[in-house]
Parts: sequence; structure tokens; C-alpha cells
Amino acid sequence: MSPWNSPWLLLIAANLFWAGNIVLGRGVAGMVPPVTLAWFRWTGAFCVAMTFALPLLRRDLPTLLRHWRIMLLLSAVGIASYNTMCYIGLNTTTALNVLLLQSAMPLVIIVWAFVLFRDRPSLRQSAGVAVSLAGVAAIAARGSLDVLMHLQINHGDLWILAAIVVNGPYYALLRRRPPVHPLSFLVAAMGIGSCMMLPFMLAELAGGARIHGGAPAWLAIAYIAVFPSLIAYLFFNRGVELLGSALAGQSMHLMPLFGSVLAVLFLGERFHPYHALGIALIGAGILLASLKTAPAPLPVLSRNRM
Repeated sequence: MSPWNSPWLLLIAANLFWAGNIVLGRGVAGMVPPVTLAWFRWTGAFCVAMTFALPLLRRDLPTLLRHWRIMLLLSAVGIASYNTMCYIGLNTTTALNVLLLQSAMPLVIIVWAFVLFRDRPSLRQSAGVAVSLAGVAAIAARGSLDVLMHLQINHGDLWILAAIVVNGPYYALLRRRPPVHPLSFLVAAMGIGSCMMLPFMLAELAGGARIHGGAPAWLAIAYIAVFPSLIAYLFFNRGVELLGSALAGQSMHLMPLFGSVLAVLFLGERFHPYHALGIALIGAGILLASLKTAPAPLPVLSRNRM
């Protein structure tokens, strides 16, 4: 089986790149203004993608224009709003808190899938979510119930929670995206999202915000524009196409796991037994949820192939 037809390989890579985005987003919080970072992220990804996606985009443009309403909605909740709100939150909260809160995304996706399409999660799928959340909680609480009971929510955490709620419809609505090549869809969504953010970025710069930090800040922007933006979204969208939104959403429990590893490698944090416990629970939850009967292929998305 080719990597493009291996959903979990694609989803694992996407979540690894997203974990790196959170760690870097926190690292440059004092150097790059949040809206400016979000705008450079998607504008940069759009420019890179256009170097090889232009023929596909030209071919699929009539179809994209016919589905302009869903394109505007997906671009707003999946590109413009979510990432901007996350970078705002990272200015006043820790990367670990963000990684923990991201574990709520599979639950939010299931709720939105029920609200929008009346999709009911299976008992096994719900149990898998609960087991994975227990693993994330074990990592966040450092294996201590007392630490877990005293976790504090600050304004940055509230921004992240709001971003997750706003972002949920993106994954639930992917089944309604236009029947075009996955790269055409992603490039169009990035371009629309970039245009939506532009007035807010200009207002931020007009207020005196500037990029500081020299080469390290620009290297971080370059990574964020390519890996967690263009590549990760393309991989995740393909994973949703192959598995469905609810099951693919389970993979997001991997973000706290990968974030912990990145913290050990780049921030000098130590690996403890509770990390092993959390990793085991996260893996068990994903396995439990993935054992359910595979959903029928989505008619619109099934026509899109690389």
C-alpha cells in the first residue's frame, strides 16, 4: 500500500508536524505577533503550493466557484479563525496546556458531526475517546491526581478552547467539500483564509506590532508555513477522506504525545514513568476506536485521488 493510501501513516505525520507548530508557536510568542504569524503561515504555504499546484487549481476553479459558500465557511473556521486564535492563546499559556487542550478536539468533532449530520458515535468509539483522554490527563498531571485537580485555566487557555470549538465544524464538514483534487481544495482554502486575515494583520502592524528575533524567528515562520500548514493539512484531509472525520479525529490525541517528546529533545525536559503511562493509554484509545466497522466511502471525497 502506498503512503498516500495509508491513513494512519498520514495522520501520524500530520500530528507530529502540528505538535511542532505548537512548540514553535510558543517559542516565538514574544518575537512574532500572533495575527502576523498566522497570516505569514498561510500566505507562505499558499505561495509554496502555487509553485506546483497552479495547473490543478486552474482545472478545478469552476467547481470551486460553484461551491463558494462551503469554501468560505471551511476557510474561515479551518484556516483563518482557528490558527489566529491559537497563536493569541499561546502568548499567555504554555505549550503543554495547549497540547492538553487539543486532546478535546476529537470530542468536539464528534459533537459537531452529531449536530450537523446526526452522526452517532459507537460505544467503542466513545470508549476510545475516554481512554485516550485519560492518557493525556496522566501526562498533564504528571501522574498525580492532586496536580490534575489543581490545573488552572487562564485567558490563553480560554482562547485555545474557543479555537477548538470554532475549528470543529471544519473536520465535520470536510465531507461536503467540493469534488476537486485535494491540493486544489487546500490551496484555495489557504488563499481565501489568508485574504480573510489580511485586514486584521494590517491592523496589528498599524498598532505597533513588529517581528523581532532575526533569523530564528523567520526560520520558525518558514517551518510553520510548510510542515504544519501545507503538508499536515493535506495529509489530514486525506486521512479524513479514507477514515471519516470522527475516526481520523482520534489521531489528534497523538499531539500531546509528540509534544512531550519534542519538549524532551528541544527544551531539556525529562521523560518520566507517567509519560509512558499516558502514551500507552493514548495508543490503546486510538486502537480501540479504530476497531469499529469501517464507514462506507464518502461519495464526494471518493472521487478525489492523487
